[in-house]
Amino acid sequence: ARVLEIAKRLSLQAARGEAVEEEGCKRHREPLKVFCKEDEAFICVICRESRAHRSHTMLPVQDAVQEYKGQIQGHLQALKEDRDKLLGFREVEMRRSW
Repeated sequence: ARVLEIAKRLSLQAARGEAVEEEGCKRHREPLKVFCKEDEAFICVICRESRAHRSHTMLPVQDAVQEYKGQIQGHLQALKEDRDKLLGFREVEMRRSW
């Protein structure tokens, strides 16, 4: 959800022609270059070495984006299929009621 929220915000900023600001760590003011899978959050390299994240599974931001993009597309496809089934049921019921 966080990845999607950030992507939407960046897309909106780009569409408006605004300068796209890179998110940064509020604590260390470093670029967010790592994704912590356990906390599902982007973190900086300094946070990655802290005790809070040291034992967690990490991915580079680009890899995390690709992984979640694939998952989102898979869920979207399943939702589209469900929608198509429901529209089919609706159409059958509409014909039957007429």
